[in-house]
Amino acid sequence: MKKWMMLFGVTAVLTVLLTACGGQPEIVINEISLQLGDVVNGAVIQRELIVQNQGQADLNIEAVTTSCDCTQASVEPMTIPPGGSGTLHIEFDSGAHGSELTGQIIRQVFIASNDPQQPEIVVELAANILLPPAP
Repeated sequence: MKKWMMLFGVTAVLTVLLTACGGQPEIVINEISLQLGDVVNGAVIQRELIVQNQGQADLNIEAVTTSCDCTQASVEPMTIPPGGSGTLHIEFDSGAHGSELTGQIIRQVFIASNDPQQPEIVVELAANILLPPAP
């Protein structure tokens, strides 16, 4: 019984120390659904979003990927301190699939980080692709 109580006490102390000393990162992006509206096929749309770390430890961006080659994305900086912020850069090329593509499309940007509560966050882009005007 004494060993169990001693182990329980050590575990409780370690938990308190880890929480007080470092805590955890927390990724926050306020706008995770971008409505691009009507976009003429061939137009390149760029957007920038703020990536915040509202946690108590450094937020490490481990990877930034997209659902399609028509969309490129990056986060700068890749390490965001507690209370700090970075920028998510997104570039969508509406003409990447050819000049005949029209209609509603949805693309995603995936951000993987060391946030234990939300290891991946998804930002979605929606657009209505229109044919270019006839010459």
